[in-house]
Amino acid sequence: MADVALRPPLVAGHKRLAEVTEDICRPMERWPGLAWWAAFVVAFSMLMLGVTAVTYEIATGIGTWGLNTTVGWAFGITNFVFWIGIGHAGTLISAILFLFRQRWRTGVNRAAEAMTLFAVMCAGIFPVIHLGRPWFAYWIFPYPNFRGSLWMNYRSPLAWDAFAISTYFIISATFWYVGLIPDLATVRDRANPGLRKKIFTILSFGWDGGYKTWNRYEMVYLLLAGLCTPLVVSVHTIVSWDFATAVIPGWHATIFPPYFVAGAIFSGMAMVLTLMIIARKVMGLEAYINKRHLDVMSKLIITTGSIVGLAYLTEFFTAQYGSNRYEQFVFLNRARGPFAWAYWTMVSCNVLTPQILWIRKIRNSWTLVFIITIFVNIGMWFERFVIIVTSLHRDYLPASWADYRPTSVEIATLIGSFGLFFTLFLLFCRVLPVIAIAEIKGVLKHGVQGEAH
Repeated sequence: MADVALRPPLVAGHKRLAEVTEDICRPMERWPGLAWWAAFVVAFSMLMLGVTAVTYEIATGIGTWGLNTTVGWAFGITNFVFWIGIGHAGTLISAILFLFRQRWRTGVNRAAEAMTLFAVMCAGIFPVIHLGRPWFAYWIFPYPNFRGSLWMNYRSPLAWDAFAISTYFIISATFWYVGLIPDLATVRDRANPGLRKKIFTILSFGWDGGYKTWNRYEMVYLLLAGLCTPLVVSVHTIVSWDFATAVIPGWHATIFPPYFVAGAIFSGMAMVLTLMIIARKVMGLEAYINKRHLDVMSKLIITTGSIVGLAYLTEFFTAQYGSNRYEQFVFLNRARGPFAWAYWTMVSCNVLTPQILWIRKIRNSWTLVFIITIFVNIGMWFERFVIIVTSLHRDYLPASWADYRPTSVEIATLIGSFGLFFTLFLLFCRVLPVIAIAEIKGVLKHGVQGEAH
């Protein structure tokens, strides 16, 4: 008999069950290190800058933004679509890959689910402040009221966004919380008597780890995964309709729904990798987030990035071989007009940069993959910017053409949204298990040395 490796292990270091619990719970039970505090100070400072900018904008008015008669949508909606896209990878990794029984997801699904919630929170801010009078934001929900015949306009994309965001957030939060319950019980059992133990006792819903409890839990988790799966397609499809149902050249295209969904998964997967590479080092989780995860997720980035590149070519092809000269002008203007720099930044980051990941040595390098994911997210932000601004700043009448330049308030608001996202994620890493303890134990022996005759 000889020892042979059946497949690359999902958990490195030949961990025992008790070591898994200890490793994942340790960051929650000890004082955070210098790296965590440095990251938190930077993220919280960015958040405070954004809070200041939004407060000033609400007190002063939308005039603090660089919008004009022609470009009525810009940074605010760009940020909204960007953050909604970021939130898609969590549902993909957790729900769809769970249904397909992809075991490698267990190392990253918990953080990806949390990332989804935080990204949706960031996205929900922008339609509200874009209203100009955010204190009336509750008007977009259809509830019995005393305002007579004044009801929401169901033909408005703003109403569609409200339904999409709220539905996606509620289902994703439920799926995330149900998956947390066994781990909350583990933390409860480890906690010393006091407030922390009481909190986790309440949150774990009396979990006892019995056979009947696990059987019901797995059934509910499977049903929620099936319920979450259509949301990956439906939510960003609704966001794409914000544009596709308009008659503006560059927006009025049937390719937008699949194009937006592929782009959302592309950017979300890149952000998951960015966060997990950071969390792996800061939280000491090298054994649970290893090169197997790096390789598989890099391949997913190559796949979705290639789909996005095909969508770019398809848009140009249909515009140039169509009969609509306005559509032709929009795409030529994107590539050669005043915002050509933004367009080619988008193409370089989203189409060319991911192709480097075909090289295995690069896929296995934590530093290089981290840099590539940063470029991907930069490119995906510019994609939304290009779609929105370049389709608006050149109208049907040359007399109404106007350029757009973001103001310091808009830039500070964007920085603040990243600050909110990273602040919430860092707090999540401190107070809850960033890796699913129960699920990772289920794949502990996956890929270990086996015996062959």
